[in-house]
Amino acid sequence: MGFPGTWMTESESVVYRVVPKCACSTIGQIMYYSDHGEFFDGDIHDAQAGMHKWSMDDSQPVITANVKNHKSYAFTCVRNPYTRILSSFFDKICGIQRNGKRYRGNLVPLLIQKYGIEVGDPENGFEFDQIKSFRRFLLFARDTIRWRRPMEPDIHWSAMSGHISTFIVNGGTYDHIFWTEAFNDGMQTVLDNIDTAHSVDLTTIPRFNESEGHGPKRAHPVEDYFDDLSMHLVYEIYKKDFNLFKYDFENPGNKMPTGEVDLAEVHAKLGE
Repeated sequence: MGFPGTWMTESESVVYRVVPKCACSTIGQIMYYSDHGEFFDGDIHDAQAGMHKWSMDDSQPVITANVKNHKSYAFTCVRNPYTRILSSFFDKICGIQRNGKRYRGNLVPLLIQKYGIEVGDPENGFEFDQIKSFRRFLLFARDTIRWRRPMEPDIHWSAMSGHISTFIVNGGTYDHIFWTEAFNDGMQTVLDNIDTAHSVDLTTIPRFNESEGHGPKRAHPVEDYFDDLSMHLVYEIYKKDFNLFKYDFENPGNKMPTGEVDLAEVHAKLGE
């Protein structure tokens, strides 16, 4: 199995387990900058050099040797499940992707046909009933995760705990897990624990949101999208995420965590 979704600086100063929709573009660029003194020109997900990634064959033995021996500081970043699934909907389902097309080709037509979802389009300013469509998308997301129908679950809405567990199960150990909602504090802790060729000032680093501007803007507060049934579906999908990363299931409007992440608990429960 190895360490899918794992990135490491070329200098091996730090190891990061990517969790989609959790500031991964910004984190990747910070890692790249810390080695090279400049940002990658483009989307960091497209970088094929200047950084080790599990998806690149040459990087796999280097990452494996580092992670199994815990040679470098290792971390990941999480996000409130309510805002993460909403972000996935607006970016991947409603948005036009970097290549100018819809995400995963026939996915959106499938959702329109099977679940009655509307997504709008750039020509009409993405006018559609966001709340109704999002709740139908939630049914689809639950179906993919629970029954793997009508397709396998997508990495952008599969549970964070699933991504994070592969690193532990295959022999990795996290030194830090922080929240996107307190990004600067969490990322600063990482930087304080590693030696970098180039110093990073988080107050001046831009936020690299590669999905921004390609789809509709969220028209309502987060809590408006989640009625009782929606909350039930979200809890069914993300129960471990709420519990392990200390997010507030009872109040979709509260994006902030309610307690500290217990690394020992995460390793025990996700390492089984």
